Amino acid sequence: MKPKPEKTLRQGYTTGSCATAATKAALTALITKEEQLEATILLPIGTFVTFQMEECAIEGDSVLAGTIKDAGDDPDATHGALIQATVSWTDEPGILLDGGIGVGRVTKEGLPVPVGEAAINPVPRKMILETAQEVLDEFHLSRGIKIVISVPEGEAMAKKTLNGRLGIVDGISILGTRGTVVPFSTSAYKASIVSAINVAKVSGCHHVVITTGGRSEKFALKQYPSLPEEAFIEMGDFVGFTLKQCKRSGIERVSMVGMMGKFSKVAQGVMMVHSKSAPVDFGFLAGIADVAGADDDLIEQVRSANTASQVGELMYKHGYHQFFDSLCESCCLEGLKEIKGGMAIDTSLYTMKGLLLGKAEKHDG
Repeated sequence: MKPKPEKTLRQGYTTGSCATAATKAALTALITKEEQLEATILLPIGTFVTFQMEECAIEGDSVLAGTIKDAGDDPDATHGALIQATVSWTDEPGILLDGGIGVGRVTKEGLPVPVGEAAINPVPRKMILETAQEVLDEFHLSRGIKIVISVPEGEAMAKKTLNGRLGIVDGISILGTRGTVVPFSTSAYKASIVSAINVAKVSGCHHVVITTGGRSEKFALKQYPSLPEEAFIEMGDFVGFTLKQCKRSGIERVSMVGMMGKFSKVAQGVMMVHSKSAPVDFGFLAGIADVAGADDDLIEQVRSANTASQVGELMYKHGYHQFFDSLCESCCLEGLKEIKGGMAIDTSLYTMKGLLLGKAEKHDG
């Protein structure tokens, strides 16, 4: 039998692209007084895309148009969101852009949008303003307009994002640099990590805590109660990327908090710890068990284990606590190797239930 070819993943479009298309439809309808059911825009990557409008309501000197965001096959928190643009005439020349219901408002320094403004990032902002100006030029108009981008379900959707931690309140951000969403891409998550580090730095944090997820972050919050909220950053699987960004931003100390599965990989020098990126090296773990003083039978059990968590249970059950400290030490050393030194790194290893198994710290070197 021939193997089935892998399914081609379908790309989607960013909230910035959707907001731009809705703006074009609304402004065109405002000028022509005719309902616009679609709008074609130029994406930053240089391709034209036509968006279908879910609604287009003309009310005197104001028009509201909206399109549904299709994120393709990307697991996006805003997939299916209704992205709206309301465009109205103003007495003053120029184009005003703001956020309405469901679009977040920036409250902390360190983000690409100034405090107090709607969370519409620079590229989407440029797309919206340039597209609106093109429509005005097409109809030879110099009148002023106001554009308000809204996402009716945005506040609820924002709870599934990192916006709250970044100081973006009351809604989602209007994002995108390419205009398209690459299925299962890492760009959006990496961008959120960079933003979180910038916020921490501007907030005066010289010590940050990076975690692999929500559970490990809960443990970290208890371990470092004196640190401000901005100091805690969910890095997900991007260990190496996050460490490099911390060094680039001048962070002096990084505390890594996680569990056996992913930190077993970090200890062996794997800095992208997604389950598909690299398998756990049980031979490596067996070597650490050997150094910790485990007998031959236990070492063989480690070597033939199914998961890193199983290894952790075995070593804890038999009282080899030095194993966990050694694993943490390896994480620190590999982290320093990844960034070529320049800051202090410490590592804390927890069980799924929050039991601290081991800890180590290493400075530049």
